[in-house]
Amino acid sequence: MVEYSKELDRAFHALADATRRGILERLSRGPASVSELAKPYASSLAAIQQHVQVLEASGLVVTQKRGRTRECRISSDAILRVENWLSERRQLWERRFDQLERLLESEEKPVHPKHSKSPTQKGKK
Repeated sequence: MVEYSKELDRAFHALADATRRGILERLSRGPASVSELAKPYASSLAAIQQHVQVLEASGLVVTQKRGRTRECRISSDAILRVENWLSERRQLWERRFDQLERLLESEEKPVHPKHSKSPTQKGKK
């Protein structure tokens, strides 16, 4: 469980950055080289390489040297681990909210307007 936690920590750290999420979004369409991943960004190639290294260290991305380029692709196993963890949390909270809803519904009582005379009618008979 501790190792699982470390993997998730690294994955969520990697996902905390907008550029890295953008890189993952691009890789969701298929493998790409680091230079292809850098095209939409004003950052240097070295900065994008550092983002790729963080993604690779998190396990979210796998890279492979192909000639003079480094091809990157998403690791579906790592994405699945994150998705499963999030799904478990979502299910837990949905159950809790369902229980709260049932509790609130069981405690609801119909509201009846009070039958009292207005201050001007109290003295009249």
